[in-house]
Parts: sequence; C-alpha cells; structure tokens
Amino acid sequence: MKPIYERLTGAEMVVYAAKFMFERFLTDAAGGNISLKKGNTIYISPTLAGTNYHWEIGTEDVVSGSVDDLDSLLEHPRFTREGLSHIAIYKAFPYVQSIVHAHPKYINPFVAVSKPIPALMNSAKYFGSMQYHKESAPFSQEQADSIVEILRTQEDVMKRKAAAVLMPRHGIILASQNNMMVTLDCLERINNNAFAVLAQKLID
Repeated sequence: MKPIYERLTGAEMVVYAAKFMFERFLTDAAGGNISLKKGNTIYISPTLAGTNYHWEIGTEDVVSGSVDDLDSLLEHPRFTREGLSHIAIYKAFPYVQSIVHAHPKYINPFVAVSKPIPALMNSAKYFGSMQYHKESAPFSQEQADSIVEILRTQEDVMKRKAAAVLMPRHGIILASQNNMMVTLDCLERINNNAFAVLAQKLID
C-alpha cells in the first residue's frame, strides 16, 4: 500500500491534514492554516476554516495557484489571513513542500507568555531551541519577514525534517522540504513535548 501522501491529491492532503490537526488538538477553532506544494501547484486551506467550518472542509474549499505566480493567490477571495507568511516562505525557500501554522493545545501556554519550550523528550531534541519571531502585527508582511529570517538559520532542520518558529501570543509555524505527513509528525512531537514539560511540574 502506498503512503497516504502518495495516495491523495494536493487538495485532498490539505483536507486530511485539517481533520487530523483539529481532532488531535493540534489546532483550534480560532484558526491556523495549511499549505503544500505538489508539482507546480500550491494548495492552501481557505480563510476562517476553523471559525466557520471547524475544519470540516472539502477539496472544493481549498485555494490553489501556480508556484510561478504566488502573488496571484493574494487576490483570491478565500485566501487565508496568514497566507503572507506561507508565500514569503515559499519564495525564500523554493525547496519547501509543506507549511503548517497551528494553535496546539500544549504549545499555547508557552507562546502566551513567550517562554521557551525545553526539549525533554528524545523525539523533540531534534528541533533544538526554537526561536520566537519578533513582535509584529498578526497577518502582516513584517511578521512574514521575521519568520523567514529565523528559518534562514534553520535550513538544515527544514531540509531533514521540519523547522519550527514560535509566534508570540499566537501559535507556531513549521516549514519543511518534506511532504505534509512529515510536517504533521513534527508538529505533534513538539506538542507532545510541550505537554511533558507542563506535566513534569505536577510530577515534581
């Protein structure tokens, strides 16, 4: 049997990722966004997918456009609010294949106060000390540029697994040279590690 990513179209993979993330508390109804590159096409979740649909989206809801004309996606009426960051990442790192922005249940307490997330679990040590982007307006080009600036220092991680940037009082964004399944795996590893850090305080 082929891996899930090979069995699904680009739009179907976005739909799968949306359901996976919401059901596993890797994002919430307040938002997040998902995009991937397949062939010469970028596929991205629509705006307000969490708020309006609780991530129950279909392939017909997925926004798509040519990798050669990323700016045209900005004109789509359902282009996601966080899309500037996705476009900036694809432009800066043409090899990137998948991007996820999320509000994970156990990462949220850390980003709410801009605290680091120590790597307790072996599965999280790969990501090292994740950095916060500098304070900037949500959904802005300044935020997108700040994220790209941090990712430039993590290209080795981005090429092997997925690199993550923490977003002050907001969430997390990951980018990867690999397919969406790898990016989802990394997101859950980081979230599980955040839970372990929080739970350790109860055990102690």
